Amino acid sequence: MSQLTENSTRKWGRMDVAQMLKHCDLVLQVAVQKVKLPHVNLLFEAIGTITKIEMQAFNNGIPRNMPTFKKLIVNFECDFNEAREGLLKTMKEYQVCYTHHNLPDKHSLFGTMTEKDWGFLEYKHLNHHLKQFNV
Repeated sequence: MSQLTENSTRKWGRMDVAQMLKHCDLVLQVAVQKVKLPHVNLLFEAIGTITKIEMQAFNNGIPRNMPTFKKLIVNFECDFNEAREGLLKTMKEYQVCYTHHNLPDKHSLFGTMTEKDWGFLEYKHLNHHLKQFNV
């Protein structure tokens, strides 16, 4: 993350670098239970559960321009430094939750979650967006 600057350019998508950092912060806030996602219907949860299993089995990345929950969409202007500091703060909170076995046991889309599931999916998500900005 230290390689990112306010002027980092994206390879795909609509978000600028500050919006991406804010988006990653919001996604991580789901794991630390500061953002609550709405329930999805059983079909979407089944697709999410299968996607989670498939990503772990084949070590796949997240596809570009994948749909996301409205609560996690960042289409407003963000301050780069505030967004970066917010994400770093939430990463520390995540580490505390992980260390104290205090991560949720369910995700609205991905279903039942273990600590390993959370770690894998959060890593894949952040890695996806860092690659988006050539990091």
